[in-house]
Amino acid sequence: MKLLIKQARIVDPASPHHGQVADLLIENGILTTLSNKISVKADQEITIPGLHVSPGWVDCFAHFADPGYEQKETLETGAAAAAAGGFTDVMIVPNTSPALHNKASVEYILHKARTLAVNIHPIGSVTRDTEGKELAEMYDMKNNGAIAFSDGLNSIQSAGLLIKALQYIKAFDGVLIQLPDDKSINPQGLINEGILSTQLGLPGKPSIAEELMVRRDIALNEYAASKLHLTAISTTGSIEQLKKTKKEKSGLSCSATPYHLFFCEEDLTDYNTNLKVNPPLRTKNDREALREAVRTGVIDCLASHHLPHEKDAKVVEFEYAQHGMIGLETAFAALRTSVEDLSCEQIVTLMSINPRKIFGLSAATIAEGQSACLTFFDPDAKWTVNSETLRSRSHNSPFIGKTLRGKVVGIFTKNALTLV
Repeated sequence: MKLLIKQARIVDPASPHHGQVADLLIENGILTTLSNKISVKADQEITIPGLHVSPGWVDCFAHFADPGYEQKETLETGAAAAAAGGFTDVMIVPNTSPALHNKASVEYILHKARTLAVNIHPIGSVTRDTEGKELAEMYDMKNNGAIAFSDGLNSIQSAGLLIKALQYIKAFDGVLIQLPDDKSINPQGLINEGILSTQLGLPGKPSIAEELMVRRDIALNEYAASKLHLTAISTTGSIEQLKKTKKEKSGLSCSATPYHLFFCEEDLTDYNTNLKVNPPLRTKNDREALREAVRTGVIDCLASHHLPHEKDAKVVEFEYAQHGMIGLETAFAALRTSVEDLSCEQIVTLMSINPRKIFGLSAATIAEGQSACLTFFDPDAKWTVNSETLRSRSHNSPFIGKTLRGKVVGIFTKNALTLV
């Protein structure tokens, strides 16, 4: 197959063609020619005004609910949503039934995903059944294709267990992903604790529940001299601690969700259950601190925290609704809309360059002779999110009906083109 992309702006700091507008010729999955003008007969040609191309984007925290919760999402529908969001690679959390806690479960994911449009990378659980009680078979999972380790939606509460896991993964240069949340601090909290939670009559979850765990986990990782990635950072205190530590130490990285950059607690005044998430939406000041952390590089990458739910899990009273929203298809546009002054290079660093470095994926550099793993996008196109065109099996998105800036055009990976 020959694919010719005409006059695309290349966004890849590692490429000798970075910043140039060029034609790209892909033959049998290999980027064979980059030039100002290519005149060849191709099987397919793409000419789109304003087109940008970058190394394929990576999402490091998504839930595809398969096996066990296929009414929410399947690997097939999750992959379709990821492709529509511009992601060539997605790391999926182990909170399935059964959990991804042994080599058989990792092999199941990899076998089932081999023909899908995107590369799906299972995250092996740190503990059996993600229950936080005893360590899972991490070495076997790593040898069979697990990209990293986490208990996913379940924050590891035991310091002793976490430090053992951090020490254990050093044997194979692994990375542990943790969602920082001290569950002993007001576990009934539904939204951010503050004036608004009182006004709405909803129990609050204080910022300190996250910030204590951030400080604890950083200290444990320093002691173990291992690799820790903290995800869904949402408070000013967490950002300040990360900023200070990252200046002095290595082995620590972090990610934020697009929805914490876009929304804040004030968006909850109409009790929209699609905005019930964990950690909860924080204050406007927290949101601005998070946006600044993205601008300055304190936040290393984005994590969609794509968490699909069927209608019955969300169309209920706020107290009984399950946490989470879908986010793969709106991740780029939410970032582009909420942090408008980010350059395309900063966006690609957040969505491709950094996560590939942190989790050991190939760089996917745009250069002649390289295997083509690409994302195509228009950074300035505006579009309105429509529930009828969403690829995810679930539609629990607060972005439906909103007009966003920045649109994905498609992806190329596994020697196949997928257009949105």
